[in-house]
Amino acid sequence: MCELTTFDKSLLNLLQSEIPICSRPFAAMAEKLHTDEQTVINRLSELKSAGYLRRIGTFFDSNQLGYKGALIALTVEPSKIPQVAEKINGYNGATHNYEREGRYNLWFTLLTENPAKEQNILSEIGALSGVEDMICLKANKKYKVNVQFKLQ
Repeated sequence: MCELTTFDKSLLNLLQSEIPICSRPFAAMAEKLHTDEQTVINRLSELKSAGYLRRIGTFFDSNQLGYKGALIALTVEPSKIPQVAEKINGYNGATHNYEREGRYNLWFTLLTENPAKEQNILSEIGALSGVEDMICLKANKKYKVNVQFKLQ
């Protein structure tokens, strides 16, 4: 992994909270960072390749769009966690995943438009090599926590 520069940290801070809604958001960000649009685009591409970014996207009210959410807890053979996490990242409805200590050592959130789609995805994930157990915790009430990592 490359080491984050002061510019990178400023770019990532801006990316977490101030992506402008306009036809050229990276040009607007570049102006705030006193650089040019292509520098911002190139650096974001490099940071993604280095693993600092997984995706750049928006947040929507999933319930208003007809999606239901669940928190999924997996027991995964420790040596298989990276491969299983990568597969989970390939599903459009998986917003993020993270490793935890304990029996259920890989958790992720899943948004789907219907129960059949959810079941299909969970069946595929449950069949992955290294997955030993799974719990699906349905969302009954939505809590929105805004997590931002301020980089200095």
